[in-house]
Amino acid sequence: MNKIEFSFSDLIAGYVTQFDKTKDAFGLKTSDNREFLVQLTPTVFAELIRNLGEAYRDATAQMREMLVPGRFVFVYGVFYPDAENSEQNFEAKHIVFLGRTENEYLFEKQNWWIKQVRELAEFYIKAEFGDGEIDYSQYRTNLTITGDKQKSGRQETDTISRLVYGFASAYLLTGDDHFLEAAEKGTKYLREHMRFRDESEGICYWYHAVDIKEDGSEQKIFASEFGDDYDAIPCYEQIYALAGPTQTYRITGDSRIIRDIKATVNLFHRFFKDKTQKGGYYSHIDPITLSPYSESLGRNRAKKNWNSVGDHAPAYLINLWLATGEQEYADFLEYTFDTIATYFPDYSNSPFVQEKFNDDWSKDYQTVQQNRAIVGHNLKIAWNLTRMHSLKAKETYKDFAEKIGHIIPSVGCDRQRGGWYDMVERVLAPGQKFHRLVWHDRKAWWQQEQGILAYYIMAGVYKDPNFIQFAREGAAFYNAYFLDTDSGGVYFNVLANGQPYALGTERGKGSHSMAGYHSFELCYLAAIYTNLLINKEPMDFFFKPQPGGFPDNILRVQPDILPPGSIRIDEVWINGHKYIDFDAEALTIKLPTDQTEIKIRVRIIPADIDFDADLMEVTDGVAKINMAGSLEPSMLKYLKEELEKAHGVTGVVLNMEDLKSISDESLRYLAFYKQKAGGNFSITISGAQGAVKEAIEQSELNEEVSLV
Repeated sequence: MNKIEFSFSDLIAGYVTQFDKTKDAFGLKTSDNREFLVQLTPTVFAELIRNLGEAYRDATAQMREMLVPGRFVFVYGVFYPDAENSEQNFEAKHIVFLGRTENEYLFEKQNWWIKQVRELAEFYIKAEFGDGEIDYSQYRTNLTITGDKQKSGRQETDTISRLVYGFASAYLLTGDDHFLEAAEKGTKYLREHMRFRDESEGICYWYHAVDIKEDGSEQKIFASEFGDDYDAIPCYEQIYALAGPTQTYRITGDSRIIRDIKATVNLFHRFFKDKTQKGGYYSHIDPITLSPYSESLGRNRAKKNWNSVGDHAPAYLINLWLATGEQEYADFLEYTFDTIATYFPDYSNSPFVQEKFNDDWSKDYQTVQQNRAIVGHNLKIAWNLTRMHSLKAKETYKDFAEKIGHIIPSVGCDRQRGGWYDMVERVLAPGQKFHRLVWHDRKAWWQQEQGILAYYIMAGVYKDPNFIQFAREGAAFYNAYFLDTDSGGVYFNVLANGQPYALGTERGKGSHSMAGYHSFELCYLAAIYTNLLINKEPMDFFFKPQPGGFPDNILRVQPDILPPGSIRIDEVWINGHKYIDFDAEALTIKLPTDQTEIKIRVRIIPADIDFDADLMEVTDGVAKINMAGSLEPSMLKYLKEELEKAHGVTGVVLNMEDLKSISDESLRYLAFYKQKAGGNFSITISGAQGAVKEAIEQSELNEEVSLV
């Protein structure tokens, strides 16, 4: 009864075990160790994974040679119920490779996420403002799948703030002034159109939205008009109103921004916080009385949840601490994470955390969520507990994060196809083996982000090899199936098999639920975790502080909360010139006071790296690369990467003024590089001195290059 006696298409994600040339088939083992035999068909095609803004890269001709043991691939194909023993034959139609070799993951390349964040920022600037001036009066919350504005004139505060976060993050990674302009103008627009300051109470809160009427006039929407939050002020909306301004403040130090942030934090402490011994933060307050106990709140009266307690940290509070270093915000973080560690674990009843609570921390099952788990919230807790553990090490944080990291894949991850599910029943019913999916088996973009970031940072901090596997599998699924390489941006949802889901409110690239936040945050932090923690690659960050903006003229440039002593400043440039007044270990820069406008580029490297190469410019077809430190064989990859960036030039100038030593292998590499580049290619070495100059002369490399 109910036998599968029909064909159906599906996706398998797994590791190649063997290739049988005689059968033109290969073995594929899933992440949870189930093996399939995949038959290649005459019409199968293969491609390399591609980033936003990149063209299709065919791998069909090479796919059989690429199907080597250990390689992780995605195979989309058709199951046929005509195998022996009632099994299914699986015939491949489409294969996605994650790299050119079996051990390469292209999304872990140094600039992958940086390129992606640039493409995302350009997509949203084009969608919201076209080719003209950046004017937020033209902003609209709702965008179609191609980035066109829908008819509604609504501008939601949180979606503007989240987009501002995206533009600010894109500037931090790229230094593109257009992105900072978008972040600063968006922050100003929020301040002038969405902010309500109550000077008598010393607080600031934010309107839910503004409706732009056909005549251009505005109607402000004070209380929320969204779903379960209707006619209330939900804590999470006030939290996310700070996301964009806080990330912008990290760059500029704008004193107007920090005043608004502090006043909103006062709102949280005065009106959302439970000041009794029960503790925590309420999820909603009444818009008139600002009380969480008002009868008008209905089922939201005196409730607490993940969003009201935990979302402070990722949305703005960690970034606020990074920008200021103030103990007040470190204490706020510790309070929220202690609360989470105390009340959210529920492992005697469910493999998922408890997310919804009554006033006394008893379980709340009266919401739409009922006794259900949002997979992404579990992952988000693991990710942020790990960040907090690096600020204030507590075994409770580490143990809770690792507990989630080990238990959640078996109940919230699709081990057949890849990716993370959405909402599931927290408890198995009698006779069930699988936690039931509540609405559907689709996968949302933001939950993939939580999984990728959680496992990358846990892999970098806790060094568990299982964590890097889950990080890579999650990043592979996201980059293979969520990027809209035709229209730009990322899809809200994909089906379980990775195909885009494009119906209803989940069709667009902008809505109450989707703006430029999670996709940008993923790019920003995945770049940091993969480069600085996993692959030990240097990164550049950009800042543009206002004169006198930061207290004591100290700019804090730590990109995220990482393990103490794991990274340091290597070099700093102000307006293109080297600058030396910085504390490498403290990750701070003493800003000059004699310049009215400064743009800072700071290179941050893993603490155990002692070499740096940097492509400074390309002029008239000649690339200039600065080198510093000791060029040992293990560091040669950094020079290779910079030379690869200069592809197509007719020559390079290697500035070795700050180079302390150079290995024989590195000298041989330069000789080989010159040979492969051709007889008309020029290499000029400038500034070499001492042991470096002597090594070059002894190797006779100076006969192949110009030594000046």
